[in-house]
Amino acid sequence: MAFSPLKKMTRTSQAAALAAALLLTAGCTNGIQVVVPSDAGLPTAVTADLVPLATRAPGIRQEMRYATRHNFLGRPVAGYEAGECWLSRAAADSLAAVQRELAGQGLALKVYDCYRPQKAVDDFVRWGRDMADQKNKDMYYPRVPKSELFKRGYIAEKSGHSRASTVDMTLVVVDARRASKWVRGPLADGIEVDMGTPFDLFDEQSHTDDARQSPDVQHNRRWLRSLMQRNGWKNLPEEWWHYTLVGEPYPDQYFDLPVRKN
Repeated sequence: MAFSPLKKMTRTSQAAALAAALLLTAGCTNGIQVVVPSDAGLPTAVTADLVPLATRAPGIRQEMRYATRHNFLGRPVAGYEAGECWLSRAAADSLAAVQRELAGQGLALKVYDCYRPQKAVDDFVRWGRDMADQKNKDMYYPRVPKSELFKRGYIAEKSGHSRASTVDMTLVVVDARRASKWVRGPLADGIEVDMGTPFDLFDEQSHTDDARQSPDVQHNRRWLRSLMQRNGWKNLPEEWWHYTLVGEPYPDQYFDLPVRKN
């Protein structure tokens, strides 16, 4: 959906437009109104077609880590006021198609993160610069000095997630008997498919094609990548869980609207 620039406004009208736009986000599933800076420094009204994934693909499991303490910060991240997956409509509909394919294979998608507000990215940056806070090092970056997280690309000031068409995901077993035809390793109803490392492990072992992983894990990562590629997604080679929609609708826009309950 195209952006709709506003005419120049007074400070009062700018504030009123911003407040109105933010109010429109509550409970909206047919397009979330967002106000973003324009090149001229004035607000621009954008009808960003973002939707809760649950309204498009209820069969996809959600475990939104950054709305909880179960993440590398060890606390809820700024901008996550609810543990819900928001995506552009195009991305949500594409994931729904993936889920329909998986349903016949005894598997389901699980998402860990979807749209990520810029304020959450800023929170990551602040954490990354705080060398005193290393309480979760053993779990998330045991072999990488925290001082090198920026240099190695694990923390950055911009994230594709803020463009609302990137997801972090894995596979969950729904029917182990059927799933065994497609994925390998320990399989039981309700467990995640073995991908070798946990989500958000800052390590080369998380690279999708890491040759040190077992044959079963290598197969599972390649199988997930093939599945997603067939449905129009591209993997980030450094993270087996990270996928971005090819032809994403907002390639140059980084949104900052907080994730809220719908």
